Amino acid sequence: MLTSKQRAYLRGLANRLETILIVGKGEITDNIVNQADTALTAREIIKGRVLENSAYSSREAAELIADKCSADVVQVIGSKFVLYRPNPDEPVIVLPKAKKK
Repeated sequence: MLTSKQRAYLRGLANRLETILIVGKGEITDNIVNQADTALTAREIIKGRVLENSAYSSREAAELIADKCSADVVQVIGSKFVLYRPNPDEPVIVLPKAKKK
């Protein structure tokens, strides 16, 4: 689970990203999930987009893909969404530490 500070940090990183995952009018297939999974392993953070003719809202698509890829939904704005999953072997993104209670 990401803290609000970590989400803000990831949102800042996502501003510069190109959209690499597009959900069209069909179902969210295994191919889309595999593409997202591969991209998350390589990049840790990806930006996706849901086309207007899709059966899914951007929130639904982001949550479904994140659930299948074991990722976190960082942000959903309009038709775009951002997903994050740290690489277990070689993490590239260093998140701000969460405050201890």
